[in-house]
Amino acid sequence: MSIAGTGGRIESARPGDPSRIGPYRIIGRLGAGGMGTVHAGLTADGRRVAVKVIHPAQAEDPEFRARFRREVHLSARVQGPCLVPLLAADPAAAAPWLATPYAPGPTLNQHVAESGPLAGGTLYAFATGTAQALAAIHAAGVIHRDVKPQNVILTPAGPRMLDFGIARAADGTSVTRTGVMTGTPGWISPEGYRTGTAGPEGDMFTWGALVAYAATGRLPFGIGAPEAVAFRVISGDPDLDGVPEDLVAILERALAKEPSDRTTAASAAQDCSLLLSHQSTQVLSAVEGLEPTRVGELVTAAWSMPALDDPTWHAPAASSRRRTITMALSAAALLGGIAGGVLAFTNNGDGSGTGVTAEQSTDETAGAAQVPRADSAAESTSSAESAGAVGSAESPSDPRRVQVPMDPLAGVANPAFTRAGDEAQPASDEWRASIVASSPEERAVAKAIREQMTSILATKDMGFMTPTVTFNKRAQTVMVTGGPISQIPDGHLEVFRRAGEMAACTVLAHRLKNDPTTWIYGRYAIPWKSFEGDLEAPILGFGEATNGCHTRVAGVWHGDEAGLATATIPSSDKDEIRVADATDKAITAAWNTETAESNWLEPFTSDDAISIGFDPVEQAAYVWATDTDEVLLGRAQRANFQDAVSKTACRMMTAEYDSNNTWKYIRWSVAVFDGNSRIPELIGSGECTS
Repeated sequence: MSIAGTGGRIESARPGDPSRIGPYRIIGRLGAGGMGTVHAGLTADGRRVAVKVIHPAQAEDPEFRARFRREVHLSARVQGPCLVPLLAADPAAAAPWLATPYAPGPTLNQHVAESGPLAGGTLYAFATGTAQALAAIHAAGVIHRDVKPQNVILTPAGPRMLDFGIARAADGTSVTRTGVMTGTPGWISPEGYRTGTAGPEGDMFTWGALVAYAATGRLPFGIGAPEAVAFRVISGDPDLDGVPEDLVAILERALAKEPSDRTTAASAAQDCSLLLSHQSTQVLSAVEGLEPTRVGELVTAAWSMPALDDPTWHAPAASSRRRTITMALSAAALLGGIAGGVLAFTNNGDGSGTGVTAEQSTDETAGAAQVPRADSAAESTSSAESAGAVGSAESPSDPRRVQVPMDPLAGVANPAFTRAGDEAQPASDEWRASIVASSPEERAVAKAIREQMTSILATKDMGFMTPTVTFNKRAQTVMVTGGPISQIPDGHLEVFRRAGEMAACTVLAHRLKNDPTTWIYGRYAIPWKSFEGDLEAPILGFGEATNGCHTRVAGVWHGDEAGLATATIPSSDKDEIRVADATDKAITAAWNTETAESNWLEPFTSDDAISIGFDPVEQAAYVWATDTDEVLLGRAQRANFQDAVSKTACRMMTAEYDSNNTWKYIRWSVAVFDGNSRIPELIGSGECTS
């Protein structure tokens, strides 16, 4: 069941349908399927959303709930062009749900049935956009596993790929059951039919079939009995008659029988974008190294799909008080745009919106005191860049200023770690075959990982969750194992996973940088033993240390819901408690002063509306407002609140950083809980730099 809806038409609500789901007002139905119902919803400011609610019978199944919760986590990790990002979700609700922006338009199979195949620039834009969507999915460590025409919406703004969270994480955590073949007959790779396994290569096989279908209106391996289709997929040649000649070679590489022979999504996106650029004189003809956002612009420029509308979507007029506030906000936003750039919210794929003004493209705390970035994955370790940090010359040995290499193997001809970019999931036999450190180098790494994890966990009074660090040379993987601990809360497991991933990633990145030709370990896994003697410990997390350790988008640090969840856990560190209390009071005072001087901003009526906590994993302060009085109703109000928070928090944290050499927090993120909603909206993030 696709969540984003199709065709733009809303069905009437049925008896028993909710009037609200989370922060959204429900105005009808978009469809229903085996998993549940998709409702049409509106945000407070009238934006259209699609809300998928799980059927009660499945919601009662603990295993299904676990898979759905994982779907939400996977969906939140994915962002990029031609995707429908996750806005909000509540997997723990009595009726679990998740919401995305509404994507109007027919699915590819509906369009082909009604209007025929795609052609010209629209076809090349479709191929480019869907390949770029898969590239973003794979870059996030997720495998789609269900690429098919029903899961692509042809919106007026371009193709949008759906349901990328229902599949499997490349880090080994799965939504579907291991060993069970998933997919739709005809849209399964040869290896999927043979063994039920899936990977990015399997997605590329079905992408090749998808583009061939878009170009011809035919399934490249025909129709008929599922067994016959499976035989042709495994043994036969695809029918590409009618596919433009310049696309054939790309699709043939995608449809290769052997996974290792197939093109990657990133390569396919670049190849298709080159073809797309030649279809129109209005777009660039030279696109070497084209950035994802510019790929999106290229797709949009050549795309041709009519806009759809449905009067049912139009929200009724707001109350007079709302209209007055909205008009004031619109005027303020307009004046702000004239003065220095209108605030724009860009979705990060995790349900968060990051507020960035036109003048703040990479610096979200203009005017705040400068603090050098600790463990910055966006910056290299070059002395030239380090010299730009305030105070770096005064205390070059300060460990807080040691930056984590973004690409520790850059320029290394023959690194000892040879599995960079290998997305194979860790296997339980690899974990069982791992052994304790057997060399001084391994012992030093194990000690550093344990110490860093202990430091992180201790701030949340979780120091008892001591990890065991082991090594598997064949897999070139370090295993950071936790457990068994009885009755451990899910929130504690999540903090353990994040701490393990960060500690392993940063320690291994430095080791790879320092000893690239001799150090063989670059991958890490975070298993958790459920009981002593557990031989199938589930993998909580997995990754590698060759592509950065912090959450960054276009070089800018971004907070996320996982960090916010960690920040809401009470701290046991006396410095954090002291700074949090002082910063909370300072932010409240700053906001009250700003609202007192304004004729359109309003103060919070509750004394505890503003809260602050710390995420020791990403070394970030999170400030969240519980907005039961709709004080932060619009974008301009949120922009002012974010500005007050960032300047005040950075001032407080900078002072602590300068006076306390154990203080590491130099990042900030702001979230808002609308009304009584349990789902936060992240409205801004940044680092205390200028």
